[in-house]
Amino acid sequence: MKLLLVEDHKDIAGVIFDYFEIKGYVLDYASNGLQGYELARSEHYDAIILDVMLPKMDGLTVCKSLRDDGIDTPILMLTARDTKDDILSGFAHLADDYLVKPFDLEILDSRLQALVRRRKGGVANRTMTFGSLVLDMNTRVLQREGGRYSLNPSQYTILRCLMQKAPDVVSKDEICDALWGDEEPDGKVLRSHIYQLRSLIDRPFEHAYLKTVSKVGYRLIAEGEE
Repeated sequence: MKLLLVEDHKDIAGVIFDYFEIKGYVLDYASNGLQGYELARSEHYDAIILDVMLPKMDGLTVCKSLRDDGIDTPILMLTARDTKDDILSGFAHLADDYLVKPFDLEILDSRLQALVRRRKGGVANRTMTFGSLVLDMNTRVLQREGGRYSLNPSQYTILRCLMQKAPDVVSKDEICDALWGDEEPDGKVLRSHIYQLRSLIDRPFEHAYLKTVSKVGYRLIAEGEE
């Protein structure tokens, strides 16, 4: 199981890391909410352990923003606040579970396993389609006319944005925000990702789905559309 831990308290993070690594889990770590948000958007995780009180972006905002982006990775929130309103606020921001500090590591482990089992049962066939393009959002594999193409995180993010709005145009700013947030690199990097995605899904076929809209962005076009 691969986990993302977003926790600014280094002692607590160290204890969680030691426990789960001994059990054979793979963990990534973020010490602030913004870093955790960007990792959760760009990498695949089986579950996310998310503290509520975080610098740069609080955990509630991180959770709600990920859901708004269409990311349904199970999220278990950690907090020192144990009032009814605090717990309800966590669920209102679309967290899957809520654990109050201090907590038992075995209970944390059991709850994470339950969340992962529940998700595997609930989203077994989660896909997006446009024309002959079929994107498996669990495996990040694209199918087109019998071919199967494994997408890297950047290719997956771009194609997901395009398919969500197809056949409408997705601006360059929207794609850059989905990929990098406020840390957008040089514009040539986006063009490189688009070129790689186009080479992967369009070049072998007669119809090209991915089109550039000059000075605006990109869109997917249906077969037969000019």
